Amino acid sequence: MDKQGNTYTYLYAAVMVIVVAAILAFLAQSLKPMQDQNEAVAKKMDILKSVQIESTAADAEEKYEKYIGKNAYVLNANGEKQGGEDAFLVDMAKEVKKDRAERAYPIYECKLDNGQTKFIIPLRGKGLWGPVWGYISLNEDKNTVYGATFGHKGETPGLGAEITTDIFQKPFTGKQLFDNTGRFKSIVIVKKGQSKDDLHKVDGISGGTITSVGVGAMLKDCLKGYEKFLKN
Repeated sequence: MDKQGNTYTYLYAAVMVIVVAAILAFLAQSLKPMQDQNEAVAKKMDILKSVQIESTAADAEEKYEKYIGKNAYVLNANGEKQGGEDAFLVDMAKEVKKDRAERAYPIYECKLDNGQTKFIIPLRGKGLWGPVWGYISLNEDKNTVYGATFGHKGETPGLGAEITTDIFQKPFTGKQLFDNTGRFKSIVIVKKGQSKDDLHKVDGISGGTITSVGVGAMLKDCLKGYEKFLKN
């Protein structure tokens, strides 16, 4: 075959594409268990952070087993426990696309060293450039926030990405989901400086309005589905 001809060039390129694709597919398949494990560890770290327990990749699994372990379950829209489904494996990205009546609602119960029980609720929503998510923990009254943590995929550094910082997350502690009459109000994200002394408001991110609105919508949408469980 003429190595200077077009046929040889096309054939060589096709073979290289096939070989490289095969190698990449093999590597992706080989590394998937490790990637899944890393994602699971990161998820456990986020869950623990929502109850103010700091952890690392090295000790997250141990601490998760100590404080939560098997105390995780799935609810239906009526607040009833459902058997046969692992709460940790529920894909919130898929669940939030369903009608609330059809969703699975994971709950993680955390028993702290002081004997108090906290209820951890996973969250999923949309930011400016991609998905946002988080976990919010409640005290035993199932109303008062104990802690919260948030994450994102592609929000703007210095703006919307600030939802991952303590400056945004810590003010959630002490806020409440229900008013004095028992009406669900969620937690509203407002402009900076407008949340003072309001149990249902948290200041948003300056310059990150759309991300802040997305977090507020996520809180309302996800937490509303747990209303019957929380009231019970």
